[in-house]
Amino acid sequence: MGRAALEIENLRKTYPGGLLALGGVSLRVEAGTFFGLLGPNGAGKTTLINSVVGLARPDGGRVEVFGKDAFREFREARRLIGVSAQEINLDKFLTVEETLLYHAGYYGVPKKKARDRAEELLERFALTGKRRDRVNTLSGGMKRRVMFARALMHDPRLLFLDEPTAGVDLELRYSLWEYIRELNRGGLTILLTTHYLEEAEELCEEIALISGGRIADQGTTEELKRKYGASDLEEVYLKVVHDAR
Repeated sequence: MGRAALEIENLRKTYPGGLLALGGVSLRVEAGTFFGLLGPNGAGKTTLINSVVGLARPDGGRVEVFGKDAFREFREARRLIGVSAQEINLDKFLTVEETLLYHAGYYGVPKKKARDRAEELLERFALTGKRRDRVNTLSGGMKRRVMFARALMHDPRLLFLDEPTAGVDLELRYSLWEYIRELNRGGLTILLTTHYLEEAEELCEEIALISGGRIADQGTTEELKRKYGASDLEEVYLKVVHDAR
């Protein structure tokens, strides 16, 4: 076992009205891993991410990010994490460039370094020509690119990608795949949630399947296929999620 980028132990969350979101989830993601978290809508994926980054308050459990307690050492832990959320959450009054620079400032990135990083990411995501456009004028695919770039502005060590290619065209999806792989090869730990099972099978080294707020199974794609006698990840997913319900 290597060093854990993310260690979650017995994480619990029930929303008002009795809706169980997380029923004692335990998960370990090794540093440098490309990790997939798969499950149906309402399974607890986004609640898990939100609990780690402080957007939801869990009822109990322990979370560490590279050894930093995500609750007691929130600022230190949060500085290590980048998030590209499922929902578009960009400030419509900011330009693309301002979005990136403001984010860097929030994390205390020096101005010169932030400008250099913004230039790099604007070019990487083909946004240079849109740098002075307000984000509310962009297409859905362009907004996805901005969110991805923003998540990387402060050089996180752990990147959460919550449905990062939802609503983007096929060409952009494949382009993002290649860039994500490059980031992972460079040492960035990535946790991906996606409804595109071919995306998870193509990118992820290890996969956890979550259903009803609980981890139903976990392993590499090959391990899971052998265990369930499946030809692909989609077949594994259908068997595991169906049995867990």
